[in-house]
Amino acid sequence: MAARTLGALAAVVLLAAPPLLPKYPLEILISILFYAYLGLAWNILGGFAGQFSFGHAAFFGIGAYTSTLLLLRAGVSPWLGMLAGGALAAAFGLFAGYLSFRYGLRGPYFSLVTLAFAEMLRVVSVNAKVVGASLGLVIPTGAPAPSLFVFAGKLPYYYVILAMTVLALLINGGIARGRLGYALIAVRENEDAAEAAGVNALGGKLAAMVLSSFLTALGGTFYAQYFAYIDPTITFGPAISIQGLLPAIVGGAGTVLGPLLGSFVLTPISELTRAGLRGRAGADIMLYGLVLMLVISFLPQGLMGWWRVVRRPGR
Repeated sequence: MAARTLGALAAVVLLAAPPLLPKYPLEILISILFYAYLGLAWNILGGFAGQFSFGHAAFFGIGAYTSTLLLLRAGVSPWLGMLAGGALAAAFGLFAGYLSFRYGLRGPYFSLVTLAFAEMLRVVSVNAKVVGASLGLVIPTGAPAPSLFVFAGKLPYYYVILAMTVLALLINGGIARGRLGYALIAVRENEDAAEAAGVNALGGKLAAMVLSSFLTALGGTFYAQYFAYIDPTITFGPAISIQGLLPAIVGGAGTVLGPLLGSFVLTPISELTRAGLRGRAGADIMLYGLVLMLVISFLPQGLMGWWRVVRRPGR
């Protein structure tokens, strides 16, 4: 009951408080929800299914470039381009996942393959003039046009990413309570035993890959429209993959609320460190690494695992 009351209170604050916030805190709140959303998308494959992807930037970049190119070349609204990018990323995820899972790639081998796919797309886009090559693409931001995903201030973007995060939370919750979630957890714990018990491991992992890819691509479109600029290093680079998976690991991979909690801890630390240590490039990355080492060493189940121990110390 206390958890539900706390959740309801948090929802009211997230809905009502942002209009009262100054610009900078609102930007930090948008960043928190954005990385929480990416963490939730990654959590479906990396958390529930235990398939540790280092290359979710591939899906992120596909989503960002698809909606942006459709807008710039054909005048298609990014709202539609977002769905097109999601579908394209899901198809690519299905292709990459089938190649990997069908031939038994697991653990670090799967991680390296996903990283290689993202790097391949980055190199291709750096050398392809049709997508702006290394200069990237600039999205025109003139007069506000909600139908074109262009708003006058930060607040509408906040509510968009809030809605996307709630959607990702609901999907994660549905998976955790459904047959797919139980199948994925069984595969994560012992794939051979799961298959011996009748679990369709290949089908489950491919379903997780498709869902995770689709949601990550939607995040790419949001990024493109929010910052009005994309290039291959930003969208296909390893940084976005790491920033997407860290909230899930720190908060608790394979849990519904873990990525959200992890982002609420990590993102303010990163933003405040970057603001407080200007001129010391990489300080926020070093802090990220330090937090990750501490979590792996002392909280291997993440913050959610620690919270479960605190609530039920006997278990």
